[in-house]
Amino acid sequence: MRTYRELFAAPEFTPLFLTGTLQVAAQAVSGLALGTLVYAATGSPLLSALSMFGPSLAQVVGATVLLSAADRVPPRAATCALALFSALGTAVQAVPGLPVPAVFAVLLVLGATASLGGGVRYGLLNEIVARDGYLLGRSVLNMSTGATQICGYAVGGLLVTALSPRGTLLTAAALHLAAAAVARLGLRRRPPRAAGRPSVAETWRGNARLWSSAPRRYVYLALWVPNGLIVGCESLFVPYAPGNAGLLLACAALGMLVGDTLAGRFLPPRWRERLGAPLRLLLAAPYLVFALQPALPLAVAAVGLASVGFSAGLLLQERLMALTPDELSGHALGLHSSGLLTMQGVGAALAGAVAQLTSPATAMAVMAAASVAVTLALAPGLRPEKPRSEGSEVPGTGGGGSKAGGLSPTGRTKAPAEGGAQEV
Repeated sequence: MRTYRELFAAPEFTPLFLTGTLQVAAQAVSGLALGTLVYAATGSPLLSALSMFGPSLAQVVGATVLLSAADRVPPRAATCALALFSALGTAVQAVPGLPVPAVFAVLLVLGATASLGGGVRYGLLNEIVARDGYLLGRSVLNMSTGATQICGYAVGGLLVTALSPRGTLLTAAALHLAAAAVARLGLRRRPPRAAGRPSVAETWRGNARLWSSAPRRYVYLALWVPNGLIVGCESLFVPYAPGNAGLLLACAALGMLVGDTLAGRFLPPRWRERLGAPLRLLLAAPYLVFALQPALPLAVAAVGLASVGFSAGLLLQERLMALTPDELSGHALGLHSSGLLTMQGVGAALAGAVAQLTSPATAMAVMAAASVAVTLALAPGLRPEKPRSEGSEVPGTGGGGSKAGGLSPTGRTKAPAEGGAQEV
């Protein structure tokens, strides 16, 4: 599966694509509305940042309690239920006079339950497309995320002005309802991918099994920490440029769209390993210019350029899936998604706290410098490994070897196991 035509010809990919697109649109619109609403009510950069990205902190609860369900519940039913719950929670946030603490309580509940979403959705993608089509499929979903965020933040800014933040929240709730309807009508009923009942104990066992591998640990940390710190920069767009936050967010989404398009469709395999480290540095380096408190045109250019670096995640997830057994694919992707969103929430909290003591521009430069430092510190553990001739450990048994008994020089499994699921 090498072309977009082949991808969209796959049964059920289009409904999955549309479901994800509607949910991303709802999240973009509601995030901007909540950030504006909370900042107007409190005048606090910290609270504004947390209202946009703080729910991600609750992902850690789901990662430690709920993730075993990602492979043990029917995917269609779980997708519909999560979308309906998001619609209800978003509508509650639009209630006039709802106190700010109540807004955050709802956000945390939504974040905890949404922790299942990544594992269910991307595990289902792994079933819908051929194994050699996962990278292309995931890159298309990422491209859709970027394009939808561009439109969502732009339209969200207009809706906040035309309808008020609360009217915008109701629009987001309607988008979540539409996502639930598309999933119900377009996806077929499938059995769970793994046997057994989901439980906290199963979640902990799966997490321990995934974390026991040193190569996977480095990949997870590289996926989570630098990304989360840069999202902390994005969480300060509202206090940095209150009248142009939607423009900055849209430019960030545009840069991500460009990066995912290039990495997912046009980047030859021989270049993936070479460009991984430069892309991870590109994600943070342009934000250092905010130490100079740049004018809007330069800020827009820096944000757009930096966001191309988000495509490094596609290459890292390719390695993650090569190191993960099939029966844990949903759990592994759910752990990636939950950890990523948790670190984004941590990044937003850290950025907001630094901004509270200094300024939004200074805080963005500090977060960028921290992201560069983490990327450089993790670089040795992400270097390609040579194949092991003996004693290689199979993923899931407590070691970090590949499915084929060793990693190829590109960090993927050797044939015939090559071609497994890949992800951003």
